[in-house]
Amino acid sequence: MEEMPSMERSTGRAERVMKNPGRVQKLLASVMNKSASLRSAGMVPDLLEKIQPLVRMVKSYASKEYREVPWQTIVLAAAALIYFLSPFDAIADFIPLLGFADDLAVVSAVLASIGQDIDAFTAWEKRKHEDAETAEYSEIPDGEP
Repeated sequence: MEEMPSMERSTGRAERVMKNPGRVQKLLASVMNKSASLRSAGMVPDLLEKIQPLVRMVKSYASKEYREVPWQTIVLAAAALIYFLSPFDAIADFIPLLGFADDLAVVSAVLASIGQDIDAFTAWEKRKHEDAETAEYSEIPDGEP
């Protein structure tokens, strides 16, 4: 029988995944698919909300759009996503009500440990969004609505 994955094993796997763009894309697609399934079933809304900034930061890092973050932060974010995907972690996900408690705990712990980096990332996202809106309006030629 396979040993249950721990956060330590997820972290080792995350380092390997983050060094391979194709594997990063597969990780993110799997997280989005699982999130969509859980959302449509009305399950674990707190967990789904908490993983969103991790997904966005890993995606932005992988696309080389956002690199102002320590490598260890990216590895921890990816490890939390890998842990989320594993159906057989500390508490198996198929156990009603309890199955995602450990996932929520792990994601919450990772968010707490990398909170400053997440805050910097979300501030960067906000600035990027504001800059995009400003650029859209500044491109309207004079005399046109």
